[in-house]
Amino acid sequence: MRLLLIEHEQSQSSRLRRQLRERGFNVDVARDGATGDVKARSVSYQLILLNRLLPQGDALGLLQSWRRAGLSANVIVLTPQRSTADEVRCLDLGADDYLSIPFEPEELFARLRALARRRGPIRNDLMRVADLEIDTGARVVKCRGTLVNLTRREYALLEFLVRHRGEIVSRAMIWKDLYDAHDANTSNVVDVYVRYLRKKIDVDRPEPLIVTYYGRGYMLRDVH
Repeated sequence: MRLLLIEHEQSQSSRLRRQLRERGFNVDVARDGATGDVKARSVSYQLILLNRLLPQGDALGLLQSWRRAGLSANVIVLTPQRSTADEVRCLDLGADDYLSIPFEPEELFARLRALARRRGPIRNDLMRVADLEIDTGARVVKCRGTLVNLTRREYALLEFLVRHRGEIVSRAMIWKDLYDAHDANTSNVVDVYVRYLRKKIDVDRPEPLIVTYYGRGYMLRDVH
């Protein structure tokens, strides 16, 4: 299930993204309303978590404009200042649920499951590059129709590269997206996982899908 988290507070967004990914969600993050609006309108998300009090941008204005534009993703509004009047307003403007910060992760997951049941079966998001097929809903990868067994981090790396196919991505970009941390071993760790992934998807290819740009990073070729 693909989810957009619009949360400006760094520690909160990092913690939520990690917890959601551990539960199998594919999570994109936006840290301001403008970026969140672009992502929400350009990607088919099933769920959006929206902070009510964004420092820049009107969260409820975004919500209202999405509904007027026909955006069908379920939206949960997160707020540190809960009131009955505010909850009613959010729901009237098109929110599907309303959750006070701080909250226990299990409460959020229960609400997400309830929304998913209400929504019915969700179409898997299939992505294809060359002979690779990536089912981001089931987190399953096939190469030439054969299942490729990837670890959680190998899969996360592949999905990141596929979403940025045709673009050179730096080691720092990969590390930040996948691990929410930064230390002196960043480059070495990313290089190790790229090497692991290559052994599983680039074997016996006349031209590798993952290309190294020395001093700059990596790129997954956009091959149809």
